[in-house]
Amino acid sequence: MKRIGFIGGYDKTDLIMYIAKILTVLGNRVLIIDATVSQKARYVVPVINPTLMYITEFEEIDIAVGFHNEEDVKRYLGISGELDSEYDIILVDTDNSEGFDNFYLEGAQKNYFVTSFDVYSLKRGLEALTDLKNAIPLTKVLFSKEMLKEEDDYLNFLSLGYKVIWDDYRIYFPIENGDLDVIYENQRVSKIKFKKLSVQYKDGLAYIAEEILGDTGGNKVRKAIKTIEKGA
Repeated sequence: MKRIGFIGGYDKTDLIMYIAKILTVLGNRVLIIDATVSQKARYVVPVINPTLMYITEFEEIDIAVGFHNEEDVKRYLGISGELDSEYDIILVDTDNSEGFDNFYLEGAQKNYFVTSFDVYSLKRGLEALTDLKNAIPLTKVLFSKEMLKEEDDYLNFLSLGYKVIWDDYRIYFPIENGDLDVIYENQRVSKIKFKKLSVQYKDGLAYIAEEILGDTGGNKVRKAIKTIEKGA
């Protein structure tokens, strides 16, 4: 089982679901755990009978909402051992240090720090890393309009004193390219569609999916995206 963390105060629920869609099309059993304070998944993922804690299936993705730690998830599923028997990949969305600790992201195969460059997103995201005991590698996933070096420098400045080792490369997503309109429409019809997303947005999704799968050539991931587009 692979455990992947998505950390930050920026809204990343849809981003994670779109990545999960690619992974499921490629035959992986995927669980998303919404360990954020706002629990956006509770509102944008359709569910028949929501309770305090639940797991619902959406587009062949299991999505867990309201769980405080991994033991609660296993009890809900009736699992005494590890989650490996149920899932190939677990994607954890968190914006707080409790979520980071309770879902063992320090030991994750990969952690992404997702943010835009408004001060709230930057500082709230870094708060989730406050209680780190050991320095961890993090890959920046940056939502930006102009992708300025000054923005990245500001994030580096704010993160001084945190136990973070930034990867040398960054993954950029465009902030104003029509993608939000497409995502909002998909929310309204309760679908995950790729057809009208920008090339840049799909490239970012593909890059992250390739990293998670270790698919250096990217052929499988690109074919999966085309399959999703045809079904839209």
